[in-house]
Amino acid sequence: MRLDKYLKVTRLIKRRTVANEACDAGKITVNDKVARASYDVKPGDVIQINMGQKPLKVKVLNVSEYATKETAADNYVVIE
Repeated sequence: MRLDKYLKVTRLIKRRTVANEACDAGKITVNDKVARASYDVKPGDVIQINMGQKPLKVKVLNVSEYATKETAADNYVVIE
């Protein structure tokens, strides 16, 4: 699944266009490398979002096409 879609489905970022713009601005890193919106997310990847006051670092546990509000957080675990 594309990185921008993953961020939207898991509700880490509210809209896919915002996720896409964040990737283009270099604010999203995957495994300590700046990632493009088209990056293919896999379980085990570590995503860092550098938006807002403090960065958010999560580890991908699961990649699913759809997630409800209740199950969205089951796809990742917050590291920092």
